[in-house]
Amino acid sequence: MLAALQVLRGEQGGSFDIDVVDIDADPLHLARFDELVPVLAVFEGTEILELCRYSLDVDAVLAYLNVCAAGASAEFLS
Repeated sequence: MLAALQVLRGEQGGSFDIDVVDIDADPLHLARFDELVPVLAVFEGTEILELCRYSLDVDAVLAYLNVCAAGASAEFLS
């Protein structure tokens, strides 16, 4: 998923950041996602919006990018 997300980022002109997060390092992430990795989630303040898991859902990512402000940050949890 990460490789596909990086390709999509390039196609979108680098309009979003990708942060890879190890869920094992955070008990809250581990409790929420455990076996669901890889997962692409967006952190909006204290809210976590899951865009897709296991494989990249390009349509979901593009839909999110169309409604968010420039410079959104996506978290790739592994």
